Amino acid sequence: MTSIPGLFAIGEANFSDHGANRLGASALMQGLADGYFVLPYTIQNYLADQIQVPRMSTDLPEFVEAEKGVQDKINKLMSIQGTESVDSIHKRLGHIMWEYVGMGRTKEGLETAMKKLKELKKEFWSNVYIPGEANTLNTELEKALRLSDFLEIGYLMAIDGYNRNESCGGHFREEYQTEEGEALRQDDQYSYVACWKYTGENSDPELLKEPLDYEETERKTRNYKN
Repeated sequence: MTSIPGLFAIGEANFSDHGANRLGASALMQGLADGYFVLPYTIQNYLADQIQVPRMSTDLPEFVEAEKGVQDKINKLMSIQGTESVDSIHKRLGHIMWEYVGMGRTKEGLETAMKKLKELKKEFWSNVYIPGEANTLNTELEKALRLSDFLEIGYLMAIDGYNRNESCGGHFREEYQTEEGEALRQDDQYSYVACWKYTGENSDPELLKEPLDYEETERKTRNYKN
């Protein structure tokens, strides 16, 4: 845990050598190791003490509204009774993301991804089949609820990558690379943190920008050959 109670440093952040090397494989393994082996035995000590913290009343209107929203979503999912299993739609989502929204992306590929993701989301909400009942232990319902979130974040990743016409970090637009195959950044256009605002179920999110202004450091493009 960091000096901020409840805030934990995991992955590259907690190990100087991996963070300094910035190697993809070591960074990934550090994140996996922390998430699977370390955190479950670390955070539980912090959470165990939280039982002493006073809880908010469940009679508040915000709680009632949130609970109703979740229940309405469950009822909608259970009422569809289509022909596609959750796993089959999840697999199709994975293929789209793998094919078009991986580390190497193109404008055409991202356009295809957004089109296919919209179609898949429509298929999910009209033809998914969830066996069993909602008021019992139902792992298929749990998976469906998670998949509905995956569909949203998948589309958000595609539209964000499409909007950023440069290569930077893990986002490599194949149209934007140097003659030596290095990432070609466009700092004059994209020196900002992008935040996407939800605007409704069937409308695209709104882009909000937070400029990245550096006063004490010089911004430079990373070169893996040096």
